[in-house]
Amino acid sequence: MSRWKKNWRLVPLFAVMTFLLAGCGDPTLSALRPRGPVAEEQLFLMKISLAIMLLVVVVVFALYLFVIIRFRKRKGQEGVPKQVEGNHVLEIVWTVIPILLLIVLAVPTVYYTFKHSTNHVQNKDAIHVKVTAHQFWWQFEYPELGISTAQDLVIPKGKTIALELTSADVTHSFWVPSLGGKLDTNTGMTNIYYLQADEVDVFKGKCAELCGSSHTLMDFKVKSLEQADFDAWTQNMKTPAVIAADAKQGEELFKQKCLQCHAVDAQGLGFGPNLNGYADREMLAGVLEHNDQKLKDWIKNPQAEKPGTLMPIVPLEDKQIDEIIKYMNSLK
Repeated sequence: MSRWKKNWRLVPLFAVMTFLLAGCGDPTLSALRPRGPVAEEQLFLMKISLAIMLLVVVVVFALYLFVIIRFRKRKGQEGVPKQVEGNHVLEIVWTVIPILLLIVLAVPTVYYTFKHSTNHVQNKDAIHVKVTAHQFWWQFEYPELGISTAQDLVIPKGKTIALELTSADVTHSFWVPSLGGKLDTNTGMTNIYYLQADEVDVFKGKCAELCGSSHTLMDFKVKSLEQADFDAWTQNMKTPAVIAADAKQGEELFKQKCLQCHAVDAQGLGFGPNLNGYADREMLAGVLEHNDQKLKDWIKNPQAEKPGTLMPIVPLEDKQIDEIIKYMNSLK
């Protein structure tokens, strides 16, 4: 048996593996498992597109097989078969049917495209959030609530979240697959979008536009809460953290070394992420485990954890870093 025939046997195996592996991954990063109305409507568009494409493929292959069998060369047949040209009925059919299919696809696509670009900023029942993308982290401002935070977008369940998206440096793309499709964030302009979560959960988000060496590490989370829990979170964010007595030295060091970039109050904005409520976050820098050792590694050499990050290396001794970590763990 030739080498080519042996390799050909692997094709069915690879085909099966492709289908099986296509189902692997994080369910909170799948557009096929919608958890909000925007994602559900976008999944509907995907389904109707797929249905139309499958219909066309099935019909074309059916006609193809029919023609091959019906008009195949018969035994004893000689010469060139009679040529048929200019069938006006067939020409009209294969022109009209694709137009009808395009209309069926275009109507809901145009409708939902305009619907999802609706500006809800002035909607009194919506939560207004200004999203600013940075290399390589996300900033979230709640102007009506007087809150600014980073990496964790906290929202109430069942409410429309009106988003204004922009970028502080290069083009990024805001994407929470379980809640809705992606939308670019561009420097010098604002894009309008909205989302809604129907369940209390944590949804993962990513940057979906190549933006630098740590593009794949530019993650964030959307935390959906009950309205009462969201109100409590809002109040807690506005309440100054109680700093433990053994963290006072770290507080002074933080003010000297870190405060010029990192705010720690409700509305503060800076060059780096606002660290208000840092101790309650699930991840460090969006992608690292939230523990003291990872935080220490991050402070000592952020480039090793996120290549290309704009956070500088601050000259600190290990003991000083330990004191700063004590202070940051008090930011609850």
